[in-house]
Amino acid sequence: MSKITVAGVRQNVAELLEYSNETKKRNFLETVELQIGLKNYDPQRDKRFSGTVKLPSVPRPNMSICILGDQHDIDRAKHGGVDAMSADDLKKLNKNKKLIKKLARKYDAFVASDTLIKQIPRLLGPGLSKAGKFPTPVSHADDLSAKITEVKSTVKFQLKKVLCMGVAVGNVGMTPDQLIANIMLAINYLVSLLKKGWQNVGSLTIKATMSPPKRIY
Repeated sequence: MSKITVAGVRQNVAELLEYSNETKKRNFLETVELQIGLKNYDPQRDKRFSGTVKLPSVPRPNMSICILGDQHDIDRAKHGGVDAMSADDLKKLNKNKKLIKKLARKYDAFVASDTLIKQIPRLLGPGLSKAGKFPTPVSHADDLSAKITEVKSTVKFQLKKVLCMGVAVGNVGMTPDQLIANIMLAINYLVSLLKKGWQNVGSLTIKATMSPPKRIY
């Protein structure tokens, strides 16, 4: 049973969008983040959760993606104007931790040909996994642009050592309905991961990059 109403979220979304699109409009597309504070949770003792969910609308359309591909997927990526690297390009990094870290920082997410994905730990070591950016597989039968949209629409909830986390749930260019649908789905999915559901939720806040935060729970 959800503890927050669509009407309550709608009011906060309307105020946030008004602030970002009218009161203080910025010259870039602000991301809207859902900030979560947990309670009655001990990251040392309780199981740390990790899960991903696909949102109905892409939260960050300008998210940077790199394809780690075989020749077929590199050609498809180039045709679609997406950055791509081959197995040879990855070999040239020589498992150099600094260079792999730099690669992981340069892109928000990676997609890899399913023919290549098994070789990635051998070619790059654990660098991408450590950064939480292990590639999503794509096969030749998949539509590459649909796969990229899927990756851009997916958000990850991962509990680390602290009881707060934030995930991108939208941007200020969205309609209120798109933003509300993303926020509600993200919250309900998060609650499903928690050991005691809503009893573990301390606070939920939405905030655009430059806006004041709006507490919704």
